[in-house]
Amino acid sequence: MYDYGTFSFESKAQVLERAKTFWNPDKTQFWTDVGVDLVIDRREGYFLWDMSGRRLIDMHLNGGTFNLGHRNPEIRQALIEGMEYFDVGNHHFPSVARTALAEKLIETAPWLSKVAFGSGGGEAIDIALKSARHATQRRKIVSIVKAYHGHTGLAVATGDDRFAKLFLVDRPDEFIHVPFGDVGAMEQALSGRDVAAVIMETIPATYGFPLPPTGYLEAVKDLTVRYGALYIADEVQTGLMRTGEMWGITKHGIEPDILVTGKGLSGGMYPITAAILGERAAQWLDQDGFAHISTFGGAELGCVAAIKTLEITRRPEVRSMVHDIAEIFSTGLRRIQSDYPDWFIGIRQNGVVIGLEFDHPEGAKFVMRELYENGVWAIFSTLDPRVLQFKPGLLLSRDICDDVLDRLQVAVGRARTAAVGGGRQAQREPTSRGATTDG
Repeated sequence: MYDYGTFSFESKAQVLERAKTFWNPDKTQFWTDVGVDLVIDRREGYFLWDMSGRRLIDMHLNGGTFNLGHRNPEIRQALIEGMEYFDVGNHHFPSVARTALAEKLIETAPWLSKVAFGSGGGEAIDIALKSARHATQRRKIVSIVKAYHGHTGLAVATGDDRFAKLFLVDRPDEFIHVPFGDVGAMEQALSGRDVAAVIMETIPATYGFPLPPTGYLEAVKDLTVRYGALYIADEVQTGLMRTGEMWGITKHGIEPDILVTGKGLSGGMYPITAAILGERAAQWLDQDGFAHISTFGGAELGCVAAIKTLEITRRPEVRSMVHDIAEIFSTGLRRIQSDYPDWFIGIRQNGVVIGLEFDHPEGAKFVMRELYENGVWAIFSTLDPRVLQFKPGLLLSRDICDDVLDRLQVAVGRARTAAVGGGRQAQREPTSRGATTDG
């Protein structure tokens, strides 16, 4: 019996069965089919424990949600103390917690001026897109092919057609997709001077973390200025020090008109996201402050957690740790790659934003499964399953870094054997349908 206080289950098998019955049958079955029967039980720091007792080192972090580790003790304590005074709050009125967090966020991006809060990343993207449309009085939005910006109303239309078409929200007349890295295609999309905004992840996560070609993001920013569009930087996965700087976009010398943050903003302890707006994008807040209403957006307990998260993340020693961790993995990954140059063919890295590319159409699924069986959890990229998303935490110790690299070396070798036709995995080929690994 697994007793969680207000509810209990007899076994993991019962959880899986009831998840299919009452929650999400397709997603539950998908993970079973690819050999990942994970039901997370205990979690602490950078470790997860499955209900069966298996311990995993978390190198997925739910897309950076757990940058500072699971149940970070400083953030937990801040929430415990906050609950003595705060709850969700009332979104209609000024709030000490929301105001304090908004000010802290502007401190991290001082060229921007206002903050609008959401409870999930897709909602924050929707706020950004609505703000751009209001500011420009234009409807068209440009994003990249194979983009991912969430699953809410406007956000899903900016991403891959797989989900936009499912919910009948694909609007090619309003949502234009251009290839990543193609400046000419971007200029053609903008040249009609009828585009409200370009939205891009600084490094597209669900597409496998392809690094932007030198000068590409800078050129896109210049084009938005030339043609009167806004630049929206989706920093949900590349922000909060994951590239070694607070916001990945600033490493390119770019000050976006809108910056979106989420996932790790509250340390994985309370859902909160934000669209940080420049003066032009924030005009609607002066015109009609009730134009976007979110009961749980900017929930006061979420603000408490986020303020502590920002304080930890901005410590000089944390920034130094990220640079050290990035170097440890850069060196270790190159060493592993040299052992399997015909299989492990690419390392995409900026700080602790890392994608590992394999020479098989679904190579990352083989490696993911071998890592899972060898005590590490990392996930393939939905829109390019050749690439494994590999996401070290910001506070990872040297010992854990070395342990992960040792386990990865074993998993890469075993996955290569399986992928080329030998071993048990070749008989259970990963399904070609992908989960949505936004994280």
